[in-house]
Amino acid sequence: MTAKGVLFDFSGTLFRIESVESWLRTVLERSGAAVPDEEVVRYTRGLEEAGALPGGAPPLTVPPHLEEVWAVRDRSAELHRAAFTGMARQVPLPRPGLYDALYDRHMEPAAWRPYPDAPEVLGELRRRGVRIAVVSNIGWDLRPVFRAHDLDPLVDAYVLSYEHGVQKPDPRLFRAACDALRVDPGDAVMVGDDRRADAGAAALGCRVHLVDHLPVDRRPDALRAVLGLLPDAATAP
Repeated sequence: MTAKGVLFDFSGTLFRIESVESWLRTVLERSGAAVPDEEVVRYTRGLEEAGALPGGAPPLTVPPHLEEVWAVRDRSAELHRAAFTGMARQVPLPRPGLYDALYDRHMEPAAWRPYPDAPEVLGELRRRGVRIAVVSNIGWDLRPVFRAHDLDPLVDAYVLSYEHGVQKPDPRLFRAACDALRVDPGDAVMVGDDRRADAGAAALGCRVHLVDHLPVDRRPDALRAVLGLLPDAATAP
């Protein structure tokens, strides 16, 4: 296969969000709230089960009053915040302001770590002349995360659901990414971790390659397989 463009998902593919415990402890410390460790453990478990951390584990269940907003949460910044703070509010925390503080924390570059092989793979794709887009279901601007980790120079385009009003697996988002890269979908590979959302690119004719959404220290080199799907610049026609 000769690919001219590669589309990458963000969370669980190129980057991983911090743990729920780290997320919570950071916000509690900033707030000055004195919370015993056993309570922190209880809150952590509840937030994780609720799926309250964007980029973290999905919820065990979605309460009826949040079903509608949850289904379309990535179509706007307002919906995204409402969905995730709503999920977090299922867990009674000691201060009402903590819910928005938690949401704000997850948008900070320090809350995210790139997978170990992400810089290498993005850099090698650039060396081979392959154009790169980040295609994400998200409700906020992730560009500062890439800048903070020195990966922004390796990305040609960002196609974010909240900026387009559609979310994966809607083919329109993948089409927008291919158009931004000026490549035909048949000449593109979509790399992601969500079999439903990211595989939607196949409807346009993109090849799809899936990786596992694992903690950073448990997935050191899964992205390198992408390089094996493409010819080296020296041998590409």
